[in-house]
Amino acid sequence: MAAAVEHRLAALLGAEIARWSELDPDLAAPLRSLEALVGGGGKRLRAAFCHWGWVGAGGDPDDPLIVDAGAAFELLQAFALVHDDVMDGSPTRRGRPAVHHQFMDLHHQATWRGEPRRFGEGVAILIGDLAHVYADQLLLGAGPDALLVWNELRIELNIGQFLDVLGTARADTDRSLARRIARYKSGKYTIERPLQLGATLAGRADLQKALSLYGDPLGEAFQLRDDLLGAFGDETLTGKPVGDDLREGKPTPLLAAATELASSGQRSVLGRVGEPGMTPEVVAAVQAVLHDTGAVEEMEATIHELAGNAIDALQGIDLTPEAIDALEALARYVAFRER
Repeated sequence: MAAAVEHRLAALLGAEIARWSELDPDLAAPLRSLEALVGGGGKRLRAAFCHWGWVGAGGDPDDPLIVDAGAAFELLQAFALVHDDVMDGSPTRRGRPAVHHQFMDLHHQATWRGEPRRFGEGVAILIGDLAHVYADQLLLGAGPDALLVWNELRIELNIGQFLDVLGTARADTDRSLARRIARYKSGKYTIERPLQLGATLAGRADLQKALSLYGDPLGEAFQLRDDLLGAFGDETLTGKPVGDDLREGKPTPLLAAATELASSGQRSVLGRVGEPGMTPEVVAAVQAVLHDTGAVEEMEATIHELAGNAIDALQGIDLTPEAIDALEALARYVAFRER
């Protein structure tokens, strides 16, 4: 599945680079940046869940339609990552400079007019928009039921992102808000909706509710694991600086749980989350509080419970045995991954 999707992405972006470079050589740079981001790693999870929703509903795994759908998810993810990095001011993505930093550096090195930051962020937003348009183009052959799912997941992604930006600015530590952000910004968009889109493309829109019984809890488990990796992950595996989410002040369920459980002294340490220029020592102190309050242990227990609920739900869904086995394996990977 991944090889077919990557081949489709390479063909699409290669053709676009050739087409627009002929008009103006300068147009190669933004498209090559998008090509490098899309081809530079990533777990292909959304494409995988879409694939197994399709196959589980009886679709032919070699059908070009499902390959295009998988490629569409990868381009939509590129759109989200590029814009997310601009909003968060993240310097790196997948172990290399974030797109807006690439063009900030280009502006600075060329000594062009204006402010490098504004130029870099402006170009990155346009690159993200291009990725979004290409994603939509790949789904032109989808039927109306599938497009309803596609449109809903895109709305949910933006709604979740707004709540994330708002919660970060307000330094929110409310558990219900943190959980809502986790579901809408990431969980539903990563697992539940891709599964539903795959099944719907195969003509089984009737499976959507049943697939939610697997996708919804697993999507939450995915985001809780992502939060732990954002706070403690190995930079060589995640491609992001250690403690990056803590520096950005993300309103995660992990931070919300720690704040509820913390003593007054521990709360003062947690209050430094999101401070500009958090040093490694401050990050380490916050990490210690996350552990000492029991918040990390609570998140691990919740992940185990949610993943178990998702796996149990598979037995009640009318999918092929091959898809059931694959989705069980994916559930274990998503919940307990290291990157």
